[in-house]
Amino acid sequence: MLWRVTKFIFRMFWKLSLWQQAGVVVCLPLVLLNTSVAFFGSSAVFPLSPFFVKEKFAALKTYAKHRPLCIFTGHGDVLELATAAEKKYGLPRGLMRAIVEVESGSRPHRISYAGAMGPAQLMPGTAAMLGVKDPFDPEDAIDGGAKYLSQLLQRNGGRVDLAVAAYNAGPGAVNGSVPKNGETEIYVAKVMRELKR
Repeated sequence: MLWRVTKFIFRMFWKLSLWQQAGVVVCLPLVLLNTSVAFFGSSAVFPLSPFFVKEKFAALKTYAKHRPLCIFTGHGDVLELATAAEKKYGLPRGLMRAIVEVESGSRPHRISYAGAMGPAQLMPGTAAMLGVKDPFDPEDAIDGGAKYLSQLLQRNGGRVDLAVAAYNAGPGAVNGSVPKNGETEIYVAKVMRELKR
């Protein structure tokens, strides 16, 4: 059966014009990258998205290293780890839990359309900056995310809404107010609702 499908695909490919064949060859790696992120990361990604290619590739590479190990070791309860991290870093009660719930739905193996990884949805650069070796390991990732959130709270004078906005958009994007970019203000509202709940 697989042989017939493969044969059919090759036959259709050779019926295309040279320009169409070139387009398929150029787009194929992008489609494979994005569909892999969507499949393994349980997220919605447009198959031809040319954005965050480096980050998505880094996330898949990290995922490939992590996944075989966690099959045998498993993970701790994500929300319990978030509660422990809140206490460790002096965060408002429920804040890290709300972040983890909104960011990843408390799923350890989540990869976003931008290449953010794990339950705390850390970007590869942020994870490296925080010393998080495995962003898919809930204990390591949530500890790093809580540490980062604590720094953002201090930077924003203890204002939870601004710290949450900076967690989403980056510290440089928050200058005394929640950025209105069509994403961050919605994200902050979701986290604040989850925090109250």
